[in-house]
Amino acid sequence: DSASSADLSDHLKKLFSEEQLYRIDHYLGKEMVQNLISLRFGNMIFGPTWNRDSIASVTITFKEPFGTQGRGGYFDEFGIIRDVMQNHLLQILCLAAMEKPVTTSPDDIRNEKVKVLKAIPSLSLSSCVLGQYCGDPDSDHPDARLGYLEDPTVPEGSSCPTFAAAVLKINNERWDGVPFMLKCGKALDERKAEVRIQYKDVPGDIFNGGTVRNELVIRVQPDESVYVKVMTKTPGMSFNLQETELDLTYKSRYKDARLPEAYERLILDVFVGSQMHFVRSD
Repeated sequence: DSASSADLSDHLKKLFSEEQLYRIDHYLGKEMVQNLISLRFGNMIFGPTWNRDSIASVTITFKEPFGTQGRGGYFDEFGIIRDVMQNHLLQILCLAAMEKPVTTSPDDIRNEKVKVLKAIPSLSLSSCVLGQYCGDPDSDHPDARLGYLEDPTVPEGSSCPTFAAAVLKINNERWDGVPFMLKCGKALDERKAEVRIQYKDVPGDIFNGGTVRNELVIRVQPDESVYVKVMTKTPGMSFNLQETELDLTYKSRYKDARLPEAYERLILDVFVGSQMHFVRSD
């Protein structure tokens, strides 16, 4: 918990300097999470619209299609919030919401991430939804027929959440009024981790309500990709609108590229002394 984490951090400070400590969050080693900085600050097309004037909401999602699979006793000690939300999803939020760092040096990037965290008010229970998965007796998969409480390693009557959704607000000039929604859970309908930026409605609609909101989606896993949902004219003689995608799927575009595992990247960063993708004590 927060208190024991602070105790550990204080103990480590007596033994090592901050430059010698590498706190691993393996999501910071994933290709598309690292790509957030490049997409945001390396392209003029995104910068001018990356704010409260153009963006309606930001949703960061983590889904797993399986339950605890016999590890419920271990999972029950901390639950989905500590397992996924307060580390992986919050780090992604920081990269999506932070201001442009002065340089790409580790401390400049981490300084901006800390500013985002300081601008987020404490979360209230009214802004959260918690849940626990039940078994599906009609499923063909034996694991899916078992609910969380039916895992023999889970304590009887446990109220440990296996699903959590929370709405965070960032009280600064860029994001005031824009909800950042974090969602994560086990035993859901698919395996997916993504960032979904939904833009506002086009002002002065001339298409009689035929448009839908643009979305920029950064798919972290599986099938790493970046795609933008846009409106185009239907091909042919008609002048109707349809939604389509500008799609950059890595396995199609970079067929021969090898994407290293997250831990592989981060362990190499430790060897070369780069702290860019590591968590600082604050």
